[in-house]
Amino acid sequence: MKIAIGCDPNAMSLKNTLKDTLLDNGYEVVDFGSEDPIYGNTALKVAVAVSDKQCDRGILFCGTGLGMSLAANKVPGAYAVVCSDKYSLERSILSNNANILAIGAQVMGAELAKTNVLDWLRLEYVHGGRSESKINRIYAIESEYMKK
Repeated sequence: MKIAIGCDPNAMSLKNTLKDTLLDNGYEVVDFGSEDPIYGNTALKVAVAVSDKQCDRGILFCGTGLGMSLAANKVPGAYAVVCSDKYSLERSILSNNANILAIGAQVMGAELAKTNVLDWLRLEYVHGGRSESKINRIYAIESEYMKK
């Protein structure tokens, strides 16, 4: 699985730690950097890579994860979430088919981030389940309001 990652300068340390973890666990990583203080620029690069299927999933890091997720969600086909608990992580994939995880370096420690990321990447959405109609509605809204 190929993972796009990126962060703002405040989250560089956590991003680099998670990059090593991903590589150690056999994931291919495309690093979109950490130098740009305008987190929306990095979020855009990661979101486009995921939306265009150049990467399977994306992980973004900033202070809270909130700004990165807001920016990434402006790209059609990018579905970014901020999750810090196990249940939300599971539901982000199993019920919502998210493809980008945003993490706050100022609200989550490295060990929990490692566990959460690896757990999240192991999950796969199964089409045809009870959430399908809800996800299809999200896609329909996207198609109507976020034309490429």
